[in-house]
Amino acid sequence: MDRMRGGRQKYKHRVDSALSLFTKTHYSHPSKPIRNKVISQLLVSEPAPLRAAPDPVTPDSDLKTLLSLCDLLNRELLVMIGWAKHIPGFSGLSLVDQMALLQSGWMETLVLNVVWRSQGSADELQFAENLRLNESQCRAAGLHDLYTALRHLTSKYQQMGLNQEEVLTLKAMALANSDAENVEGADAVQRFQDALHEALQDYESSQRPSEAHRAGRLLMTLPLLRQTAHRAVRCFSRLHTDGRVPMHKLFLEMLDATI
Repeated sequence: MDRMRGGRQKYKHRVDSALSLFTKTHYSHPSKPIRNKVISQLLVSEPAPLRAAPDPVTPDSDLKTLLSLCDLLNRELLVMIGWAKHIPGFSGLSLVDQMALLQSGWMETLVLNVVWRSQGSADELQFAENLRLNESQCRAAGLHDLYTALRHLTSKYQQMGLNQEEVLTLKAMALANSDAENVEGADAVQRFQDALHEALQDYESSQRPSEAHRAGRLLMTLPLLRQTAHRAVRCFSRLHTDGRVPMHKLFLEMLDATI
């Protein structure tokens, strides 16, 4: 089935609007200069983290947790669409190919956000500064499979000592290396991918010269990231199918495009 052909027109106006909406987003800045221009741009373009916005009139419950989480992820999705425009080389792709990469790799970038924020915890998932869930809370909310998958990936990166420059590059690579079908400009997409690969290799060579294989080890985590993202998509699709929690239209459409 040609997923992308059916989805191109559906998302064009919506994503264009989101790109325009977040063009003037306020971004954080790196604490020290990085020689690598690609990674320097990723550091400058990284949006400030969002906070959960729980409904003050909804009583504390598993439902309130799910409502807060789904609302947060929808807002992060919108920010992510704007962020992608600032990845060096992304805006040079055709609009169709930008849509294809976004629809295919969006959840991987959101997963990496959660994993990065959770690096300092041994047993929690930090979806936002004010939304941290432990295993028992995730189990009660029907998110235990998601908890297990995210904690496994988090532990993997904790063991590797992942830093900010690396996680931002992996986020961009997750989008570039997505399994999008029927891209129009395959050569342009390949150049986009190659530039990010070269940026990671250059960064590791200059910053960690004693770890000759670190870039390769990081690249080898991308299949696990994709697997984790697929589990996240299935989890939220199941919540929607069960009718447990309402979800925003864009979030649902992106879920449908990924399945």
